Amino acid sequence: MPLEIIRNDITKVHVDAIVNAANSSLLGGGGVDGAIHRAAGPELLEECRTLGGCKTGQAKITKGYRLPAKHVIHTVGPVWHGGNSNEEKLLADCYKNSLELAKEHNFESIAFPLISSGAYGYPKDKAFKTAISVIGEFLLSNEMTVYLVVYDKAAFVLSEKLFSSITQYIDDKYIEEHSYNRRDIYEEAHQVRDIYLTEASVPAKKYKRSLDNVVKNMDETFSQMLLRLIDEKGMTDAETYKKANIDRKLFSKIRNDIYYKPSKPTAIAFAIALKLNLDETKDLLLRSGFALSNSSKFDIIIQYFIEDGNYNIFEINEALFAFDQSMLGV
Repeated sequence: MPLEIIRNDITKVHVDAIVNAANSSLLGGGGVDGAIHRAAGPELLEECRTLGGCKTGQAKITKGYRLPAKHVIHTVGPVWHGGNSNEEKLLADCYKNSLELAKEHNFESIAFPLISSGAYGYPKDKAFKTAISVIGEFLLSNEMTVYLVVYDKAAFVLSEKLFSSITQYIDDKYIEEHSYNRRDIYEEAHQVRDIYLTEASVPAKKYKRSLDNVVKNMDETFSQMLLRLIDEKGMTDAETYKKANIDRKLFSKIRNDIYYKPSKPTAIAFAIALKLNLDETKDLLLRSGFALSNSSKFDIIIQYFIEDGNYNIFEINEALFAFDQSMLGV
C-alpha cells in the first residue's frame, strides 16, 4: 500500500528512513525527537552536530545508526500560533522536503510521525489533513511506500464535524449484523441488474450505459470489468492504481489474470479511483463475490463518501482508521 496509516512506535519501524520531528538545533529534544535520539544512540547526535541546524520547513538527513531504519530525515515543524503565521505552508514544506530528500536517495519506504502535533501545538485534525494531502499528491507521480505513524489512539483526531457526520450516517444506516450468504449476493446482483435495465430505458443524457452494453458485459470477470472501466474513464493504468492506493505489482497481477479475485478493500479502492457511483460500485464488487451491507460499519462509511461525492482515498482511509476499520488498498 503506497500510503498506510499505522499504530506503532516510529523508532521500531523497518523502513529506508524515518522522519524526525526535530527542533531547529537538531541536537535532540522531547517527544518523538528525544525518542529517536535515544533509540539511535549517541552517534546520531554526533552527526547532527555537523549539520549546522535546520530551518523550519526544511529537511536534512543522517544515518539511522542503532535504529531499524537505515536513515533519519530531520525536519523542523512550525509552532502553532493560531493559523495566521504561515503554519500550514511550513508544515506542508516539512513533508514535501522530506519526501524529495527520500526521492533523491532512491528510498523505497519512509515513515512520518504527525509533525508539529505534540508540543508545538498544531491541531491534530489539521496536521493530519496537511500530511495526507501532501503525501497523496506526491504519490500520484512517484513510487514509494509511505507510512504515517500514529503512536496511540489519543494521538489521532478526525475533525469533529466529519466524525459527527459519519457517526450520524452510521446511526441512520446501521442494522443488526447478520450473515451475508450466497442468497444475499444473488439478490443484490439482480437488484443491480434491474437498476441498469431501468436506467437503460431513460434518456441517455442522464445515464451512459445502454441496455446492449449491460447485457454484453454481464459475464465479465472483475479484471475484465476493471480494465474496461479504466478505458471508458479515459484513465491510464498508473493513474488508476495510484488513485486507488494500490501497489503497481498488485495491479500487474490483476491485469494479467482475468480470473484474479481481489480482496474487498482492493475492489472498493478501484471503485473510488474510478469515481463510480454507488450502483456501479456494487456491480464491480459483485464481480469478485462481494456486496455492500448495512450491517457493516466499513461498508456504511464507504457509502457515506460515495454519496457525498468525495473520492479522495486518503481522506477515506483517514476516516476508516478513526473508526477502527480496515483501510482501502492492498
